[in-house]
Amino acid sequence: MRTCARLRAGKLVDPTTATKVALRSLALRHEALETEVKVLEAQLTRLTAGVAPELLAVFGLGADSAGALLVAAGDNPRRLRSEAAFAMLCGASPVEASSGKVTRHRLDRGGDREANCALYHIVMVRLRWHQPTKDNTARRMTEGESKREIIRCLKRYVAREVYAVLRSMPMGDHPTGQARGEVA
Repeated sequence: MRTCARLRAGKLVDPTTATKVALRSLALRHEALETEVKVLEAQLTRLTAGVAPELLAVFGLGADSAGALLVAAGDNPRRLRSEAAFAMLCGASPVEASSGKVTRHRLDRGGDREANCALYHIVMVRLRWHQPTKDNTARRMTEGESKREIIRCLKRYVAREVYAVLRSMPMGDHPTGQARGEVA
């Protein structure tokens, strides 16, 4: 039974009826947006799987994160010199933030924020569902590292893993008709 079917309202004569009308309107809008999201997610999954199916095989990487990382890498991922360059592009490269006798690092605040957000989401999925990541986190916590430091290291590790997958992708034909990397 649809949610909005129970919220039928007559004439707007009292606050209860007005509330029912407003709730019905919100329920209809919610249903329309849910339908639109499902259609767009299906399209994004299809497009991402067509361009980089190997990327979707990485644990914790969904179509939305893969799309953000593909956009960050650009049309020709082979132009990136190294995995460190890709990590810097994603804002996941370490920057020294030491003072006195304490040696520590923080993440670079530069880079593509969408790609950085995608790396963060991948790390969060791995922290919840990936047993090797859980074990690594538990070990690092016993060594005295903070959760923030562990997440920084994991983001760098995921950037390294994604870079390897991007570099191994075949350089097929570009949708515009020219090979990737060619300048028109």
